[in-house]
Amino acid sequence: MPRFSIIVPCYQAAATIADTLASLRAQTVTDWEALCVDDGSTDATYALLRTAAATDPRIRVLENPGKGPSEARNHGATQATAEILAFCDADDLWAPNKLAALESAFADPACDAAFGRVSFFERRAEDARSISSVPAGPLSVPLLLGENPVCTMSNIALRASVFARSGGLRREMVHNEDLEWLIRLVGMGARIDPVDQTLVHYRVSTSGLSADLEAMRAGRAMALESAARFGFRADAHAEAVHLRYLARRALRVGLGGTTALGLALRGLALAPARFLTPMHRGCGTLAGALIAPALPAPMRRALFSR
Repeated sequence: MPRFSIIVPCYQAAATIADTLASLRAQTVTDWEALCVDDGSTDATYALLRTAAATDPRIRVLENPGKGPSEARNHGATQATAEILAFCDADDLWAPNKLAALESAFADPACDAAFGRVSFFERRAEDARSISSVPAGPLSVPLLLGENPVCTMSNIALRASVFARSGGLRREMVHNEDLEWLIRLVGMGARIDPVDQTLVHYRVSTSGLSADLEAMRAGRAMALESAARFGFRADAHAEAVHLRYLARRALRVGLGGTTALGLALRGLALAPARFLTPMHRGCGTLAGALIAPALPAPMRRALFSR
């Protein structure tokens, strides 16, 4: 039985899956299995996965009996054999020491789940200029109602028993399904610890799921319903932080016009001090949103896409 089961949902990932699997093979901890769950790809993804599995027995290829990333991840979890589950999207990359850092985190028996910092890149991981931060302590529901510091499912690992108790991801959700699930995990008492190291390289895409801001807002509304069941509601401060997050996302994925500015101004109006704190993030987002409409698209992408 391996120490880690890495679940990789795959859909139309022919252009990126080789690099993703290479980042898994580069782990300094080698005691893992990768469960690559193909979600009905029509490009060369499935063939590439079969080729990879033929040369590395740690890689297993599965087919999603349902549809969508949530069902693919849930199915992967049912087939996993390790004590600790980790997730990696088929276009993201892991730092070589990710599993080693997780091994240290899970040495504490009270740690139910762990995550690190994320760097954002477009073409090459080493060119990333934007890196997420982690809180000083474990995740809380009020923290998640503002901004999700986990950022991506590629950045979360947890004990298999904890995943089973959570009931898994909601299969009907494809936007903010990770936020809704994290709120349920924390609400049921799971301790999710930060690791102050950059462990994941997230590939920014203007056509990815997270580029659809309206769908993300709708998904967050479902997450807020779950939070309410645990007695938590988003206040003006949390909404201001969330709108700042959306404004930064709009800048990062290159949405034109005044989309980012509108989101920033709404957040600023709700809770000015909270929107602007910390200053580098609040003022930076506001300044970017103000100048973005006046910039040509290529320059806007060059400035904000990483």
